[in-house]
Amino acid sequence: MQLTLPTTLTLLRIAAIPVFMLVFFLPFSWSGIACAIIFAIAAITDWLDGYLARKLGQTTPFGAFLDPVADKLMVGAALVLLVQADPSPLIAIPAIIIIGREIAISALREWMAELGQRANVAVSFIAKVKTTVQMVSLVLLLVRVDVAGFPVYQVGILLLYIAAGLTLWSMILYLRAAWPSFSTDSD
Repeated sequence: MQLTLPTTLTLLRIAAIPVFMLVFFLPFSWSGIACAIIFAIAAITDWLDGYLARKLGQTTPFGAFLDPVADKLMVGAALVLLVQADPSPLIAIPAIIIIGREIAISALREWMAELGQRANVAVSFIAKVKTTVQMVSLVLLLVRVDVAGFPVYQVGILLLYIAAGLTLWSMILYLRAAWPSFSTDSD
């Protein structure tokens, strides 16, 4: 297996998860901002690795598998940490919606691939918007303090609920696209 630049970026994103988690728990006033910066860099590399893979002609089956895994691991880690830091329904409900949808859609994509119909559940535009809103909300929530009077945490919560709504909407779109396969399955 040849290690391409996009795959290296994806692997670095996965390697950043323990660092991200360690920084989250540091007892310093700057740890929230540092954690948000690490997460933001990871979010940017999520976009960058896909762009570079297409631009440089370096798409690989391993990279196509690893990229969404890295994304889900980083988002899942951030959501779990945020729920741990603020164990209230306010954060837990959208976190459960987002994590649950990711598991369900991953399983749906795998099943559709087995049927040879993976293209029916390819990433949609609404899912890309959902990911963007989700990443911005998580960066804001990770900061955990107001910046220059701007209510960072409250805006992060609002965006997290918007992301959860988009998450449900995109899941419905994926399920509708896959619905014909549900009714023709012979199992």
